[in-house]
Formats: sequence, structure tokens, C-alpha cells
Amino acid sequence: MANASEKLITIFGGDGFVGTQAVQELAQLGYRIRVAVRRPDLADHVKPLGNVGQIVPIQANIRNFDSVARAVEGADIVINCVGIKSQTSKQTFEAVQVEGAANIAKAAKAASVKTLVHLSALGADKNSNSIAVQSKALGEEAVFKAFPNAIILRPSIIFGIGDGFFNLFGTISSISKILPMIGKETLFQPIYVGDVAKAISLAAAGKVKKGTIYELGGEKIASMQQLLQMVSNETGRKNILIAVPFWFAKIKAFFLQILPSPLLTVDQVRQLESDNIVSKQAIKQKRTIAAFGIKPTSMEAILPTYMWRFRLHGQFDKQEA
Repeated sequence: MANASEKLITIFGGDGFVGTQAVQELAQLGYRIRVAVRRPDLADHVKPLGNVGQIVPIQANIRNFDSVARAVEGADIVINCVGIKSQTSKQTFEAVQVEGAANIAKAAKAASVKTLVHLSALGADKNSNSIAVQSKALGEEAVFKAFPNAIILRPSIIFGIGDGFFNLFGTISSISKILPMIGKETLFQPIYVGDVAKAISLAAAGKVKKGTIYELGGEKIASMQQLLQMVSNETGRKNILIAVPFWFAKIKAFFLQILPSPLLTVDQVRQLESDNIVSKQAIKQKRTIAAFGIKPTSMEAILPTYMWRFRLHGQFDKQEA
């Protein structure tokens, strides 16, 4: 059996928040890696994560099958970490998270790829009120249809340096006395990006059962209110947490979503109406982070390493106990 140094991985979206961490994890294991992205010239930051020539950014557009096929040619393992939070005219949920996912799975099958790992999201559901959540579920269906032995990972919200949750609210906490809570009681199970990357690498190495959906959650379940209280504590800002009704949040989001980089969309508000935690069925069937032999990293261990940036005097402020 070939060792890691003899295997080639193509990872789509390998320059993103999760993808970069996965590339680093895989590089340390010795894999040769193609980082398939739309703009290879903007992915140079992944090259130093491995040895000289070990990591090579290449051009690929997942909305174009021929482009995807070229990117997976000769690969032993394919990983899809591509996902979007909001839509544009071309980068729609349907185009990226359904058709793009299908293109990758079809191309991987045609290229006789041995292992396909697809990063989805916890709560993926065709019957959701959220278009994004629907697209995640439809993307999973498309992947399994083309590549039945694919391994699908569904993480809850992911935290770590560069995340889109704690950094967002950390920024808000530093410029506003008020932290808005949309979905005060909505539950989440945040998972550390390093743990997700490790799960991706173990899936790529064939350490878990194929043709399976795994739900990845961290060690703690917390409500939106509890998470924002953590933000306030970590930043030392002593913000006032104000509950925002869903109906009012949707009105605000209706106008905010027209911005080039929307701070909030109506679809994101809809997502906050449902809990985002590992299901009882996944726990019963042992389709959780435990299947990878990973002990989840706590938020308390990681948040202080980057949330200090939002304190009044940065790293020179003492963290309150």
C-alpha cells in the first residue's frame, strides 16, 4: 500500500479558513497536495505549510466540470472544502454547493479516485427554511449519487483564528456597547478548526467508514446568549446583550444583504431559527467526532489566543477570571 508521500491529494477550497488548516495537517503527514482554487495567485500562503514543491496551488472553477476534471486527474484522494455564506449573481448556493459538489464527485469517480471527503454543515436539511441549508443537503445527495463511498463531514460552527463567528462579534463588541442576539436560545456545538482539519486528514487516510455522514461537534453545547457572553468576557468589554426578535432581524437583514459583503442576510437569520448540534441519531450510530478518536478542543483553550485583539489594550489587558 502506498505511503502518504506517494499519494496525491487535490483539495478544493484549500486556501480558505478550514482548507488551509487541512492542507497544513495533510502536509505534515507527507502527502503531495494540489490546492484547487479560482485564483492560484492569491493562494501563495499555503506553500510554506509544506516542503518545497509539496503544495502546489492550481486553477479550478468548480462550476466548470472540465476545469474540475483537470484538477483531479491523477489524484488518489479528493477533498471538497468549498462553501459560501451568501450568494452573488454567479456564486449561488445552487451553483457552488449543489452543482459544484456534484462536479467534484463526478470528476473524482471518472478519475478513479479512491477516497472523496466532502465538507458539508451540521443541520443540512432539504426541508429547511434556509436556502443555504437546503443546498448543503442537496449537495450531499449529489455527492453520494456520483460517489457512493464518499465521506461527508458535517461540522457545527467552527472556531479558531480567522473564524467568521467569534471574530465578527469580537469586532462588534469593540465598536458597540451592545451585542445583538439573534436567536438567544438557539443552541450550537462549536468545534475547533484544528479538530475539523484532523478529521479531514483521518477521513482522507481511510480511518473511518466510507459512504457515511459524520456530525462534528465540540465538547460543549451553548446557546447564542452563552456564546456572546463568552465574547464579552474574552474582550473585557462588558457588553450589554440585547435579544433581537427574528422578525426584526429579517427586516434589518433585508437591507444589509444588498451590500457587496453583507454583514447579515435574511437566509442567515433563518438558519439561526434552528439548533445546530449533533443529533441523537448520530451519537447512537457513533457517527460523531469520537469515531475519529479525537477529543474535542475546548473553546476556553483557544479563544484567548486570538480574542485578545478585541480588548481595549490588546494583549496588555489582563483577562478576567
